[in-house]
Amino acid sequence: MSATPPTSFSTIQPTISEGQIPSFRHVSVTQPVVAKRISFYKSGDPQFGSVRVVVNPRSFKTFDSLLDNLSRKVPLPFGVRNISTPRGRHSITSLEELEDGESYLCSYGKKVQPVDLDKARRRPKPWLSSRALTAHAPHRPAATAASGMLRGPRRLMVFRNGDPRTRRTILLSKRVTQSFEGFLQHLTAVMQFSVTKLYATDGRKVPSLQAVILSSGAVVAAGREPFKPGNYDVQKYLLPAKLPGISHRVHRKGNAKSESKKGGNWKISIITSDLPNAGTSSQIYIVMYGKHRSSAPIYLYGTDGDRFQNGYEDTFTIRVGNIGTLFKIRIGHTNSGLSPSWHCKEIKLQNMNSGEEFHIPVQRWLARDQEDEEICREFPVLNKGQSILPVTVYEVCVATGELWNAGTLAHVYICMYGEKGDTGSRQLFRSTSSCNFLRGQTDIFFLEAVHLGDIYKLVIGHDGLRPGNGWFLEDVVVKDPTTRCEYTFFCHRWLDQGEDDGTIVRELYAGDHSIDSARQKLDYKRKETWATEKWKLMKGNTLQFYSRQTGGFVRLHPDGSVDAVGEEADKYGLFDVTFNKGNICIFQSHEVKHLSLGLDNGFVTGMASGGAATKLRVLYQPNRCALLESARVPGHTVIFDHHGIAGDSAAGYADFSKEFVIFVKGVFLNTAVILLATSLCQALCLHPDGSCSGLGNHSEKSYWRVHKISSGICMFESVTSTQMYLRIKDGQCDGTGTGDVDCHFKIKKNLENASVSLESTRNPGMFVGLQSDGRARPVIYTKDENVYFYPRVIQSGRENPMGMSATPSQGEEKTCELKKQREMPPAPEAVAPLLSSAREEIRRSQSSESLLPEDEWKVLVLTGNTGTQANVTLWVYGDEGVTGPISLSKDSPEQLFLPRQEDEFQVEVGSIGKIYKIRIGHDGTSEQPEWSLQKVTMQHMRSKKILDFAANAWLSRIQTDGDIVCELPVVKEGQAIFPLVKYQVDVYTGPLKQSETESEVLLCLFGDRGDSGLRLLHKSNMPVKFQRGQIDRFQVAAVSLGKLQKVLLRCEARDESQYWYCEKVVVREPHSATESIFTCQRWLPFMSQGIIHSEIELYLQEMQINNEPTVQEETNEGDWKVTVVTGDFENAGTTATVSIYVYGEMRCSGPIILGSGKHQLFNPNSADIFKISLKDLGEIYKICIGHDNGGKDPSWYLEEIRLESMDSHELFCLSVDAWIAENDDDGDTWKEVPIMRAKRQPLPVVAYEIYTYTGTKPGAGTESNVFINLIGTRGDSGRRRLHQSKNNKVKFLRGQVDIFSIKAVSLGKLKKVLISHDGTGPGNGWFLECVVVKFEEEDGSQEVLFPCDRWLDEYQDDGQTERELLADLAMMQD
Repeated sequence: MSATPPTSFSTIQPTISEGQIPSFRHVSVTQPVVAKRISFYKSGDPQFGSVRVVVNPRSFKTFDSLLDNLSRKVPLPFGVRNISTPRGRHSITSLEELEDGESYLCSYGKKVQPVDLDKARRRPKPWLSSRALTAHAPHRPAATAASGMLRGPRRLMVFRNGDPRTRRTILLSKRVTQSFEGFLQHLTAVMQFSVTKLYATDGRKVPSLQAVILSSGAVVAAGREPFKPGNYDVQKYLLPAKLPGISHRVHRKGNAKSESKKGGNWKISIITSDLPNAGTSSQIYIVMYGKHRSSAPIYLYGTDGDRFQNGYEDTFTIRVGNIGTLFKIRIGHTNSGLSPSWHCKEIKLQNMNSGEEFHIPVQRWLARDQEDEEICREFPVLNKGQSILPVTVYEVCVATGELWNAGTLAHVYICMYGEKGDTGSRQLFRSTSSCNFLRGQTDIFFLEAVHLGDIYKLVIGHDGLRPGNGWFLEDVVVKDPTTRCEYTFFCHRWLDQGEDDGTIVRELYAGDHSIDSARQKLDYKRKETWATEKWKLMKGNTLQFYSRQTGGFVRLHPDGSVDAVGEEADKYGLFDVTFNKGNICIFQSHEVKHLSLGLDNGFVTGMASGGAATKLRVLYQPNRCALLESARVPGHTVIFDHHGIAGDSAAGYADFSKEFVIFVKGVFLNTAVILLATSLCQALCLHPDGSCSGLGNHSEKSYWRVHKISSGICMFESVTSTQMYLRIKDGQCDGTGTGDVDCHFKIKKNLENASVSLESTRNPGMFVGLQSDGRARPVIYTKDENVYFYPRVIQSGRENPMGMSATPSQGEEKTCELKKQREMPPAPEAVAPLLSSAREEIRRSQSSESLLPEDEWKVLVLTGNTGTQANVTLWVYGDEGVTGPISLSKDSPEQLFLPRQEDEFQVEVGSIGKIYKIRIGHDGTSEQPEWSLQKVTMQHMRSKKILDFAANAWLSRIQTDGDIVCELPVVKEGQAIFPLVKYQVDVYTGPLKQSETESEVLLCLFGDRGDSGLRLLHKSNMPVKFQRGQIDRFQVAAVSLGKLQKVLLRCEARDESQYWYCEKVVVREPHSATESIFTCQRWLPFMSQGIIHSEIELYLQEMQINNEPTVQEETNEGDWKVTVVTGDFENAGTTATVSIYVYGEMRCSGPIILGSGKHQLFNPNSADIFKISLKDLGEIYKICIGHDNGGKDPSWYLEEIRLESMDSHELFCLSVDAWIAENDDDGDTWKEVPIMRAKRQPLPVVAYEIYTYTGTKPGAGTESNVFINLIGTRGDSGRRRLHQSKNNKVKFLRGQVDIFSIKAVSLGKLKKVLISHDGTGPGNGWFLECVVVKFEEEDGSQEVLFPCDRWLDEYQDDGQTERELLADLAMMQD
């Protein structure tokens, strides 16, 4: 069956959609259109009525279209994906298998739960029931089903607050339920007083129209006063409509009376315990459950004094109608009054019609401050000959989504439905978490109820009103300890009046199986991830693949070998997407064009592009990582071991070996429009008040335009609110920046998840971050998700346009230039303002005064012997900008540009500074496209200044060089201020198949002094242009551009067969030996981010010639060779970064990074050699070597270190033979080794015992990592982590003493310690009383006290998290 995804994955309240029979026209056909009228039911849910659909070739052309249509009508968590016969034995896979008049079951999996269609067909419509939340059992006997129901809107009983006798029955029609405010106005007219609030009969507020529809069939209407308890007995007034089995025909009075006698009258006696404070001030209610149905909550109160006091028995008579055989009751209270807690001793029930009596021993508290804090209880009722239902404590796991601001502070209520009734609406009050319903948190509640049997649905909602007070619910899992069954209710939607559909109550249905539900949930998240990440795989994009296993990038070498240990800048680690169909792609090497990634017999290798083995299926995971699977052999994936060597797909490596993070090159190009996603469906956005948050949708309101300042530094301008920039200033992060240095951000790339973090250049160390509610604020980088933003390119950008490069100190100047750009008229060929050096050069050449803004000029164009009727266009260039294109036209175009005629035009050129050149040309249209241009004169209308431009040019496609555009420089004193240059342009078409084109190719040269304009490459030195492997030479005449910077290429291909592959463009100036090379190596047009781009910018390839390397490396004074020998155990190697400190008599070298295990260093049974400089250290006496505990497997067994002076050849062999790992030996990641010299005793290695005394103040303890550095007369120990406490499992608790041990070469007399921790944020601080260090030296035992008695907390004391503690000299003297 087709796997077309459903249009909606959300769970909705069941509705009935009636199929409408279309009216057919009489048409002449050979075969009649056969319409099938079919009923569809929901698998396993007899409470859901049928959906009747008319199926014919016009309404549904495919079986998938029918499934999608049913998905919108039948509420299933993942849509309708399967149709089967009523007993679920046979699946339907085509429209032809459906039979007219038959019924079928809908499900979302192969597993189908049969439904008794006779019961389902007699089910009343949901709006006909007087209560939405009932206790109907889904599998009750058919005799109890209603035989007839009114076909009309649902009825609702409305009581007046405090006066149950004043009541009205209304119909919930569409007319009165358009909005909640309109409904209150309707009630005001019906009740004849101002209705402003609604309550449920138990006193809970009804906040919305959804809550009205899901109420118990009755509400209490109130004005501004609070709820007043009363006997709002809905059963007394709605009984005929509630009873199933009673038809709605009109009865005689006698019949009505006889029917009423069948109603159940009960005498209820409730005994309150005689414990202290057992009585209650709250309102007590009872709900009775019978085999037919349940009663509504009935409040028990009287008029003869206080009820439910210590040791008293209260008796009531109630009427609940014919509910059938009683099997359970629920009793509770509203938790109101001064002392609401209540201890009930016993409940007695007597059926006044049958005389049956039931005694229920309770002996339980119903109180928020007692027992399990529940205020309602359920008790089973024992009937003769029937088994009693057990009381079950259900475990309810509620998962709040991971979206920003997903949590809620509202009160959450739940009602679960099973085949034996429901739990009633219960508040999820106490969970195992300290704070309920936080973002990304799963809260566990325990709900006690009489056993419900198989649970098939639940209703969950909250009382949070107004947008922003909502909740994103991921799912609910209910565990039944009696049957050991687990029910999963998938939601993944907002319950928020300002999000999604505005609903704050949802009805959820159980999945078929917990394992299936988990798999389907995973599949849904994969689809959601794919929807947000698939833009990366657009044809034309250039990608990098980062291996999570190796910490390096995938590389394809020219010999076809592939590894995963490349650096980010490695040229062999770039891949172009040359083929894309769905999630199947071909990744061609950007450097080695004839090779692509491929899977051959389960191993990844470089293969000829285009073969079946090079087609890889990209499978995105919920963590945004991707698997690369063979499209030809499913199950074979690209795999690397931890050394970066390609592995066998069938070898069963860990998941990391298969996961890759995909990066797109060129995301933060200048003028690009991007989206900074904060989750799979949220993004960083600017709000109207100037604040920023991560709560925006993936829409235009969340788009940002990139302004590149320099390499790796950008500004972000809101697309919808121009001139408003993201910034960090004065401890705030908002979008009210003006483009100054506060708006400059350094882009930090996070390799593990393809995200970026934005660091303020004005405030280094401060990043754009998000609070749990999604609001933006400056934070310190801690590798938490609150600083991760996932960029997505909406519109491609370009590298910085000429003259727009800026440093952070030039932000204000750049802002001014940006404003000037926006004020210029749009022109595809317009360029940025000139560089300041060009301005000065022009100003030295011209002495006239600066032009005024919006200057008006008179332009005189003198035509030679040949005129033209084509459209003529003018561009005017100044040292501060350009104006154009300006169309030189009038009302009578046929009278323009006639032979030997001078035409006059009046134009505005704006504030472009001093004019230094113009460009004039025509479009080559009309019957007479050739034109002889003699001269152009420009006269300033105010100053009468005249600029002459001598042309004498023939603008024709068939004459001279075939150009129809010419550039003319300003002439001063008979000399052009800049020369006219004929640039020689060589265009290299690539050697690939079908790389040639017949399409028009246009080019624009950019230099220090502007651009040449977009020119058609028309006249080549070759008879046929742009052929495969061919070099075409053209001439482009332009006023000297200065040093060339870039080239713009455009290819307007009509279809894919005319796409062109350009290798490079080489530009030479006449009489010059230099050449400018612009490498392209790609197809034009190309696709990026779903948009076809016909043009590309090529940048100058800077050539640097290095001196020939010497045969022997030069040795400098103080250079040493360090040889590090790793042990020969299987797991002796490390993935961490290794550093060394060398201590000399004069000073310490500081940390010298030797390298990382990610780069094939420190492998088992290997010796790695490094050259380091130890100049001016003096005579060395010890080393300290260790690592940062990074990578997948940081543990390291170090065997030996050898140090050899490269000038004196002095050699030291230092044996270590120890693990350097947190989980081995002493848990230290650093080792100190003394230097062994001849005839000199080495310093001993001393074990220092460190006692840390945590204070007794509230909150004194910490869970942060604590570091210490011991400093003595012989140097220091280096910064060591206090990792393993010798006397406590949990370190640094309040009032606790922890003992640690570190080994170091003897430090002599201890003078001070530096102690710190890495915890940030409130609550991560530490109050340290003191540190005591004990050790054994040659002169005996030593004990040194370092007093502190201060906070190490950024929110306490002076905000410091590091302290320098001096030794207590008095104690040392003692």
